[in-house]
Amino acid sequence: MQAKSDCDGARGVRKLLTSNEAVAEAVKLAKPDVIAAYPITPQSPIVEKLSEMVESEELDSRFVRVESEHSAMGVVIGAATAGARVFTATSSHGLAYMYEMCWWAAGSRLPIVMALAARSIGAPWNIHGDHLDLVSLRDLGWIISVAENAQEAFDMTINAFLLSEEVNIPVVVAIDGFTMSHTAEVVNVRQVEIPPRKQAYRILPGMEVALNAVAFGEARMLARFDLARDLEESAGLIEEKLGGLVEEYRLEDAEYAVVVTGGLSGDVKDAVDMLREEGVKIGVMRLRFIRPFPKKAVKELPSQVLVVDRANTDLRGVLSVEVAACGVENKNLVAGIGGKYPTVDELYSCLKRFVDGKLSDVEWLI
Repeated sequence: MQAKSDCDGARGVRKLLTSNEAVAEAVKLAKPDVIAAYPITPQSPIVEKLSEMVESEELDSRFVRVESEHSAMGVVIGAATAGARVFTATSSHGLAYMYEMCWWAAGSRLPIVMALAARSIGAPWNIHGDHLDLVSLRDLGWIISVAENAQEAFDMTINAFLLSEEVNIPVVVAIDGFTMSHTAEVVNVRQVEIPPRKQAYRILPGMEVALNAVAFGEARMLARFDLARDLEESAGLIEEKLGGLVEEYRLEDAEYAVVVTGGLSGDVKDAVDMLREEGVKIGVMRLRFIRPFPKKAVKELPSQVLVVDRANTDLRGVLSVEVAACGVENKNLVAGIGGKYPTVDELYSCLKRFVDGKLSDVEWLI
């Protein structure tokens, strides 16, 4: 699994792009055979840009306009089954509507790439960003990557095609709604040649083969086990060739660690820098992937851990529960739900109380 590039990380065409546009640029390089889409805020600009590329013949793909997100996933499942390279994108209630089909995509072991502009799910109705839609994918059997900025949205989307086709598991690339999807940054658009499509099987008209016939008992359990095992083992491939499951920031001598994912990570890093200037030995572990979950890295964290979450399961944040499941006790800060985005100063204040031993086990930044 290698993508050939005529440039290293310092070369390429520098463009001012939103994360939505960065994803679209990466998809263009992947040359998908089929793109299926239904618009929903804030991901719509991704598929709008791709439709423009198809219309102008800049991208040679079949663009299928469907009546719902459920149908969008159904179209790419059908196309992928026949061996086509495919892409779709969604957000929030759109993901909820296609949720059933996301199970079929994973269980069918199909290479599919989907972008998710992470956005709150009602009720009450809200179009702003958080990770409540994103975490709903955890148990399906998808590989889940989460970008920090537009450059990483571009890189992760390219890598998603490589990874998905290598392990025959669908991959989602998440970006934070609005704060990333609609905010422009300079992106190094690397000119990458992605290898030809790989897939474990193809089913074409006329074949005497059935996909997803009824499977009872042991056969169903074995299929689920194989998917879970291969998803876990994809961690080795991600570590070796795709930049790793986590980014460690100022953790070398840290006595305190903050675990976070997504675009909020940059603000957390700024707050950590402020504490470092005061002599506090604190660092950040940014989760680049939450499936497979980086268990090994989490278990190596310092003894004092704070997890910053943008989605909750009960009072506790979802990532906090995941970290605790690795045997790592942690404090938990739930922030940024429904677009109530914390400032760097607010994060600094919470981190300061954390290192001073004054932060509760679970706090919500409301």
